[in-house]
Amino acid sequence: MSKKIKVGLIFGGRSAEHEISLLSASSVHENLVKAGFAVRSIYITRDGLWKTVPGPARDPARLARGRAFSFLPWKEGEPGRVPAVDIYFPVLHGPFGEDGTIQGLLEMAGVPFVGAGVLGSALGMDKASAKSVLRERGFPVPPWLTVEETAWRTDRAGVLRRIGAALPCPLFVKPSRLGSSVGITKVKERAGIAPALETAFRYDAKALVEKGISGRELECGVLGNEAPEASLPGEVIPSREFYDYRDKYLEDKTGFVIPAVLPRRTTERVRRLAVEAFRALDGSGLARVDFFLEKGTNRLYVNELNTIPGFTEISMFPKLWAATGLSFPRLVRRLVELGFERHRSRKACLERGD
Repeated sequence: MSKKIKVGLIFGGRSAEHEISLLSASSVHENLVKAGFAVRSIYITRDGLWKTVPGPARDPARLARGRAFSFLPWKEGEPGRVPAVDIYFPVLHGPFGEDGTIQGLLEMAGVPFVGAGVLGSALGMDKASAKSVLRERGFPVPPWLTVEETAWRTDRAGVLRRIGAALPCPLFVKPSRLGSSVGITKVKERAGIAPALETAFRYDAKALVEKGISGRELECGVLGNEAPEASLPGEVIPSREFYDYRDKYLEDKTGFVIPAVLPRRTTERVRRLAVEAFRALDGSGLARVDFFLEKGTNRLYVNELNTIPGFTEISMFPKLWAATGLSFPRLVRRLVELGFERHRSRKACLERGD
């Protein structure tokens, strides 16, 4: 990778995590430049229109300037169109970016890109589907129920009875297909379940109701394709009752212990389970795997897998790899390498007819 590779950084998007994407993309852009890449910034508006911009910015007015257009196909040199690049780097959190949609578009175009493919992205985005796969494979996951909005609208009493019979309080209610703790509610008493479901359904037609695990929140980064590796695990110490949106991105009061202070066997198990969960959910390139370590029992639960984790300077994923010996510029360089590697492997399979 001696030549100056052109990376197309895709950010923004139509999801409720649009603002987080801008923050993450700014950090990724800065470190791609430090790593020696030529970066082309591609912004997707909240309406799903595409445009080239000088770089990521938090100012919506600045990003709104200029012409926007409807995605592919694009042609180099055509006014307003996206310039040709060597590889694409999606930094799109949530639906229409982290869920396999952009990945499918890039797969159809036959171009290299960073991160998981269609299936891995879709599974990582849909918490309920991911938990079903992990449970089927024998992973320890917290007890949960899925609630469809149609069932809630037609039989609220029945839904509440089902939840009451299966899960004790405290519990968490969250949109099944969203991240960054958007739309999540901690419910301490039964009376709070209904409003929590209403909040979740503002963002998704499927909600996840999950037993609240009292204990420590651990996170572990994974890098790789066929031979993934895990970072040292870290511990999140929320400044609020749980690690919510404000804690993650606005108040900057969350505490992190990296590496987490754990017995050696527990550290090894976290890292092993992170890699195994990554493989089970068809991960490639990168992911952050989140765990709960239950107080009293020391039982370890796999909570979820994020295929495009936060990339801000205070985000756990780059911090975990920095503690493991991989600086942010080296991390993005490795991600680009893995994107090319995956593209070559997939292309070879298609040529063989696999």
